Amino acid sequence: MKATMYAHVGDQGVICDKIVLDEEVNSKKKPKIVAMAGFPVPEPVERAVAKVKVAKGKTEIIPEYFPPLCEYTIAIGNTELTDKDVEMVVEGEDAFEAKKAGKICYRLYSPESKQARPLILFLHGGGECGTDNHRQMYGTIGAIHLAKMYPDMYVMAPQAPVGMLKPGAPMPNMTKKTFANSDMPDLAGWTRPVLGAVCDEIRKMIKEGKVDASRVYVTGLSMGGAGALRALSVGADLFAAGAPICPTMTPETFRILKGLVHTKLWISTAYVDHTIYRHKYIVDGIMALRDAGNNDAHLTLYSPEELEAYGIATDPDMPLQAKFGANHASWILTYHNEYGIMSWLTEQVK
Repeated sequence: MKATMYAHVGDQGVICDKIVLDEEVNSKKKPKIVAMAGFPVPEPVERAVAKVKVAKGKTEIIPEYFPPLCEYTIAIGNTELTDKDVEMVVEGEDAFEAKKAGKICYRLYSPESKQARPLILFLHGGGECGTDNHRQMYGTIGAIHLAKMYPDMYVMAPQAPVGMLKPGAPMPNMTKKTFANSDMPDLAGWTRPVLGAVCDEIRKMIKEGKVDASRVYVTGLSMGGAGALRALSVGADLFAAGAPICPTMTPETFRILKGLVHTKLWISTAYVDHTIYRHKYIVDGIMALRDAGNNDAHLTLYSPEELEAYGIATDPDMPLQAKFGANHASWILTYHNEYGIMSWLTEQVK
């Protein structure tokens, strides 16, 4: 049985709109959707089904709320499907062309223009690594949203082949790691060789006259925020400015941050998140840049009230570790242009 999920990307990532089966499945029982959800250790959660339509050789299952970001099963009649049996079609992804350069796969949104245009490089977080050239488009609000915000700019969304998380795997408990032992070079995802290859692809687009060499920007979240810092180091000649969001802070990325003394930079993050020392070293790094004379080094720490305004960590009874995990999604605020961060980024000229 062929199954297709139609979905869109919201603030919290992909949301299922409906699941369409290519057969009529008549059953007195409503379908049952069970997903592995929760932080830091996923547990089975049943997702309610709002409606089922059976007609014209098809069955439509419409959930009330179902973010298919992890392993799940769908049981209907005598049929049980897993996430591996379901093809996902994400609204807006068809505006991006699937491309490959050597071992690097990426999606590219291209504006309708015969003149050189700016480019935004979006680097995903640790949960979207792989080689399917798909997951980086829907795991979080990101590339599709940026293309809607800036339809006259290129948006490039590569996929890191390996990272700290396998899709659907539980988040490692970073509260048990100290800053000193937090370097994980084999799990960095956005390694210097990977980023070097991505930067080379952008340089080709500049040489071809597609991209404005004076207006190339990089942004990313979590592992991708660390990747944005690393990209600003690897491609120091390439980027006009960067907006890393809640970048992973390790001794390596902290050293990179403190070395960006001539870089236009605006970092944003929550007041505290699941890596509880993250914001401390970000603050120290930005202060070091300002002390070194970099007046283009900016920092925003989102308050609890600002995060709650976007539905983040609103439950007063939420355990602290869960609250810190929810706070990690501070990229939602940045990509909605809070404090004008994205406006600032896209106005910079090299």
